[in-house]
Amino acid sequence: MPQMTVGARGDAGTNTLPPDTSATGVARPSDAPPIRAWAFAGFAVASFGGPLALAALAAPGLVADASGSAGLAMVGGVVVFGLPLAIWLRYSREVAGSGGLFAFVEAAAGRRVALVQAAVWTFSYLLYVVYTTVQIVYDLLPSVVPGEVRYQSVLALAIPVAIAAVMIAGRTAALLVIGLIAAGQVALAGVLDGVTLAHVSTPISSFGAGAGAGTGALAKAGAQTSLLYVCGSLPLFLGGELAAPARAIRRGLSGAFLLTAGLVVLAVAPLAAAPGVLNTDVPGVRVVEQYAGSGLAEAVGIGVAVSTAGVILCEYFALTRLAHAVGRGRWPMRRIVAAIGVLAVVAAPLTLIDPAGFYSTLLQPSLIALWLSQLIVFAVYPLFAARRRHRLWPACALSLGASAFALYGLWTALAPASS
Repeated sequence: MPQMTVGARGDAGTNTLPPDTSATGVARPSDAPPIRAWAFAGFAVASFGGPLALAALAAPGLVADASGSAGLAMVGGVVVFGLPLAIWLRYSREVAGSGGLFAFVEAAAGRRVALVQAAVWTFSYLLYVVYTTVQIVYDLLPSVVPGEVRYQSVLALAIPVAIAAVMIAGRTAALLVIGLIAAGQVALAGVLDGVTLAHVSTPISSFGAGAGAGTGALAKAGAQTSLLYVCGSLPLFLGGELAAPARAIRRGLSGAFLLTAGLVVLAVAPLAAAPGVLNTDVPGVRVVEQYAGSGLAEAVGIGVAVSTAGVILCEYFALTRLAHAVGRGRWPMRRIVAAIGVLAVVAAPLTLIDPAGFYSTLLQPSLIALWLSQLIVFAVYPLFAARRRHRLWPACALSLGASAFALYGLWTALAPASS
C-alpha cells in the first residue's frame, strides 16, 4: 500500500519534540484506525519471549548452575535488561514509526548506517521465521506430547502456512491472534506460578548470593537471562500505527516487560528448593506434571509451543513494517507480507531433510546478526543525544552499558564456534 502521512503525533499536552520524520512512515491505509493500546500491549507481551516460554522453558534452564540463588539471578537479569530498554524508550520519545530500530539509527547516524543495521536485523529475523518451526515440532512438542512424533512432517509444513495465512488475512486478524496468544500464555504462566508457589517452598535465600551458588555462576545466569528479553524491541516497529506513539510505547513496552519479568521470577525462584527439576527438558511442565497432573502439564507444554509461534508472528509483523519503512512506502504492504510468507512456506519442506542440521546451521548466524544489529542501535545513541541536544554523559553511560549487553550476547552466540 502507498505510504501515507509521514511522521506521527506526539503526546497531547507534553513538551516533547516532534517525532523524527526520516523513517517514520505510517504503515496503514488512511482509513484504517490506529492500533489500540490493548492490542499494542498484547503484541508487546507476546514479543517478550513470550512469558510462558521464558518461565517454563528458557529461564529455568539457564539458572541450573546457580539454582540456590535462582531468584536473585532472575532479578539480576531484569536489572541488566533495563539498560537496552531505557535506550529504546529514549529513542521512541522522539522517533516513532514503522522503521523501529532502523528509524532510530537513521536519526542518529544517517541513512547509510541505518540501512546496514536494517539489513543485518532482517537477515537475523528472516532466519528466525524459517528455523523456529523446527524447534517447535522436533524439540519442544515431543517433550510434552509424545504422540506428536507421528505428525511431525505435517506440522512442519502446516505451521508456516498457518502463520502466513494469519498475516495475509490482514492487520486486524494478526493482532487479534497475537493478542489471544498473549492472553492465553499469561493465564498459563499464572497457573505455573501458582503451582510452584503453592507446592515448592520458596527459600528466602533464593534471593541472596550465599546459597551455594558461586559468584561466577550467579552472574552468568543473570546475564544470560537478561538476553532472553531482547525480542522486546519488536513492538517499536508498530510506532507508525499508534495514535500517540511516545506514550503508548512507553506504557505498553514497560508494562509488558514488568509483567513478563514478574511471571518469570515467580515461576523460577521457588525452584531453588527443587534443583533437580531445572535439568529436565521442560522444567515448568515437569513441575506442573508432578503437582497438578498430566492434563494441565500438557496444556502448559502446548502453551509454550504456541508462545514460541506467537514470537514468530511478531517477528513476521515487524519485518513487514521495516520493509515498508526502508522502501519509503513504495512497496505495497500486501506484497511484502506475501513475499515473507512464500519464503517461510517454501523453506518448510527443506527442514524435513535434516531437521536438526537445518536448525543448528541457521541458529548461530541468526543470533550473531541479531546482536550485531542491536549493537549498532546502542553504539550510535550518543550521536542521537548530541543531535537532540540531550545531556551527553548519561547518554554515553547508557550506550556503554547497553553495548556491553549486546557484546555479551554476541559472545554467547560465537562461543559454540570457538569451543
